[in-house]
Parts: sequence; structure tokens; C-alpha cells
Amino acid sequence: MAEKLKKRLNLGSALAFVIAGCVVLPILSITWMALSVDTSQWGHLLATVLPRYFTNSLMLMAGVGALSLTLGTSLAYLVTHLEFPGRKILQYALFLPLAVPSFVAAYAWVDVLEYAGPLQTYLRDLTGWASARDYWFPNIRSRSGAILVLSLTLYPYVYLLARAAFRELPSSGQDVARSLGLGHVRQFWRVSLPQARPAIAAGTAIVMMETLNDFGTVDYFAVQTLTTGIFSLWLESYNPGGAAQLALLAVAIVAVLLWVEKIGRRKARFNKSGRQMACVQPQPVTRGVGLLALTFCSLPIVIGFLIPLIVLVTPALSDSAVWRGVGLWRAAGHSVLLGGISAVLVVGLSAVMVLGLGTARPVMRKFLLTFTTLGYAFPGAVLGLGILTPLALFDNWAADLIYATFDLDPGLILTGSVAALIVAYGVRFFAIGVGATEAGLAVISTNIPLAARSLGSPPRSLFLRIYMPLMRGSLASSLVLVFVDTVKELPATLLLRPFNFDTLSTHIYGQASLENFSAAAPAALLIVTLSLGAIFLLAKAHR
Repeated sequence: MAEKLKKRLNLGSALAFVIAGCVVLPILSITWMALSVDTSQWGHLLATVLPRYFTNSLMLMAGVGALSLTLGTSLAYLVTHLEFPGRKILQYALFLPLAVPSFVAAYAWVDVLEYAGPLQTYLRDLTGWASARDYWFPNIRSRSGAILVLSLTLYPYVYLLARAAFRELPSSGQDVARSLGLGHVRQFWRVSLPQARPAIAAGTAIVMMETLNDFGTVDYFAVQTLTTGIFSLWLESYNPGGAAQLALLAVAIVAVLLWVEKIGRRKARFNKSGRQMACVQPQPVTRGVGLLALTFCSLPIVIGFLIPLIVLVTPALSDSAVWRGVGLWRAAGHSVLLGGISAVLVVGLSAVMVLGLGTARPVMRKFLLTFTTLGYAFPGAVLGLGILTPLALFDNWAADLIYATFDLDPGLILTGSVAALIVAYGVRFFAIGVGATEAGLAVISTNIPLAARSLGSPPRSLFLRIYMPLMRGSLASSLVLVFVDTVKELPATLLLRPFNFDTLSTHIYGQASLENFSAAAPAALLIVTLSLGAIFLLAKAHR
């Protein structure tokens, strides 16, 4: 019995290693592609486009990171430390901008703020200005505009983690600060902020990585970044080696960012004694301060969610013909299909891998779990590029084998197919499945699976009858999150999709590229609707 159980456990560990290897392979492929080509291309890139790509990427990351950090942290502090009108609703409503993809918000705000948009048209009617030469108006299609739009859609990442950190702070610190006469501002700087800094730094790092990953917004605003450069070199200049080198530079930026974030919180140690376990409670404020807090917390919801939603709803409701647009429902079907398959595969394989690594050495387990979650940190364009080489090698090997065996030439099997997209989504969002599995596993007593094994329960029965029912809440949440993130993913989809194959995100991108925003509005509204389901689960989990 013991030998049979040991063989089953070894089989589970081997399967976990195979899954981990498949997830890590695209990252290694990028490195190989970048280093195996002629390095003299670096000189050409340095002399032409690389400085512009690199500078714009760093400035975007710094600007969006700083604005999101400021906005997310201040909002989280207000809803956790102050009692003001509407606080209980606003603390969950502040998640809503996360439901609007940044490229959708970009299209909406251009529609509002451009020369022919409602705002400038109203100003000209009100003042009598005849043309754009008569007045100055900020250009939304700029790097500053991209920073603003990206910050308004990405700040919830910082808010999410900062709010959780502030809520868990011991109330004793605030009690001592108030007894010493410190106001809310000095309490924030001296007591709350230092203790919540690790969570805030993690949220800011996520925002900066999402900024580097963005393609739709920066492309629409004509801001050339490393991500747009990868697309330009790969699809327009037919230079995969140069694209891989840009991708490697993007990976290096992500690695430095993760290293800095880890170093920044390495020495942070905060302990709670038994008397400190009472958490922070919101304190009542004056009527004026409460109204100011209400206004400040409402602005990101209005600017980041309500106005883009109104811009989407207006053409969708005023003209029913846009819902019969060419390819809309086919793209919606593709998105639902890809999202469903990807979500099931990601959550299922991540659960198998995490449980299979249960018998591995702690160092090896930690190493593999860390490496397999790096895909979420890398831009979608980078992963898309890294997946192409392994798929091409597999296709050539399989084609040679089939031709030698059956004298048939099958051509490309995975490259340029839906399977390539599913692989890319799996690598990109594998971290969500791993995180959910570990969170669900953490609340299961180790005595339960040990008792089942001692009674001779095989790994399959253990997985289906014990682990899955006990972890279904965490796994269901991760299914929804992976589904929505897959529907919203744009860069990897543009690189890997089959010919004449659209999803909702690529349908929006294609219509917006033609300046036909009314035709893109229904698809954007469908994405927002699907995303709201994830936001609902997120808010429910934080109640």
C-alpha cells in the first residue's frame, strides 16, 4: 500500500513539474530569441527608436504609478478611517473603474474631449469661438492624457491592497496618536502609511506592470512604448529578432521593478500583540470634512466609470443598428468560448500543480510556484512573442512525424490557431489560479487529506472529493477573474489570433482604429458588463 501511494504521489509531482515547465517555457524562449540573433541590431535600435520607446515607457510607468499610488492610498485611508456620508457604498463603488478596460476608457474620453466632441462644441457655442485657433484646449491624445486615463482605470489595484492593509491595522496605534493630539493628516503620515507601505508598494508595482503591458491606450494616443515597438518590429518591419530584444528589455524592466518592490518591503516587520487585535474603526468628522471626503471619493467613480459608461450606452441605446454590426456577436462568441476554456484550464491545471507539489521539497516548491506566476508580470506582447517559437518548433516536429508515418503534410497545427491563444492566456493568468488554489488550500486542515490517504484514497479521489469541494469558493472566484481578464486581453490576442478571428477586445480596437467609435460601443459595453460580474465578486470578498 505504501509503495503504491508513493508512486501515485511521485506521478502527481511529475505532472506538476510538466505544467510548471510549460508555463515557464515562453519566458525562456524570449531570452533565447533575443540572444541568438545578430546583436548588431542593438546599435540600429539605439540610434533610432529605442531611446524613445524606453523613455516613454519609463515616464508612463512613473506617472501612472505615482498618480495611482496617490489616488488609491488616499481613497483607501478615507474610507477606512473616516465616517462620512455614503462611505459604506463608496468603499465598494471605488472598485468600479476596474471594470472598464483602459483602451475602452481612452476611446470614450477622446470621444468626449476631441474637437468635434460635446465639450468643445458646447464651449464654442457658449463663447462664440469659430475654430481651434481661437482658443487653447489640452490634447487628450498625448502622453499626459495616457497617464491620466491609465491611472483612472488602474488605481483600484492600489486601493484594493491599501484598503485591506488599513482595515487590518491595530486600533491601538490610532488611539495613541489621538491621545498625543495628532490630527488625521499626521496620523496618516506617521502611523498608518508606514505600516501599510508593503501592500501599497505591491499594488503600485502591479499598476506599473499593467502600464507596461498596455497597448490599446498608448497606440490610440500615439505614444510609442516598448509594447508598441514590439508590434511595429514584428508585424510591420518583419524583424522578430529586434522584437525579441525589445521584449527582453521589457522583461528586464519588470525584473528590476519586482526586485525593487521586494527590497522595499524586506525589512518591514509589524507585529500585533493580543491587546492590539482590535482593528481600526472609522472616526466621525465634521460636516464640511465629510462633504469634502464624499466629493473626493466620488470623482474617480464619475470620471473613471460613469462618464465612459454613458459614452458607451448613448450610441448603443440610440441606434439599435449598432447591435447588428458585422462580426459583433461572432466576436462575442469567440470571447466567451476562449474565456471559458482558458478559465477552466488555468484553474484546473494550477490546482493540479499546487497539490502535486505538496510532496516536493519546500525550496523547489517555492521556486516553481514563484516562476509560474511570473507570466502575469510580463506584458502580453512579450508572452505572445515567446509562445510563437516553442509552438513553431512543436509544429515542425509533429509535421515531420506525421509525414514520416502517414506520408501526409498537415502544415501548421498550433501556430496561428485558437490553441496558441489559449496557451498565451494560460501563461499570462496562471498566477490567478495558483493564488486562488493556495488561498483555498490554506484553510483546509492537513489532517483531512492525511486521514483520506491513510484510508487508501487515491490522488484522483482525494482531489475530486475532498480538495475541490472545500476550495470551491476560491476556485469559483478565480474562474470568473481569469474569464474576465481573458476577455479584456488585447496585446497577446492581436499577435496570436488566427486570420479573420476577432474577440470583443480586437473588435473594439479595429473599429476604434477606423475612428468608428459608435460601432465599437456595443462590444465595449459587453466587456464592461462581463467585468462587473468580477467586480461584484471582488466587492463581496472584501465585505
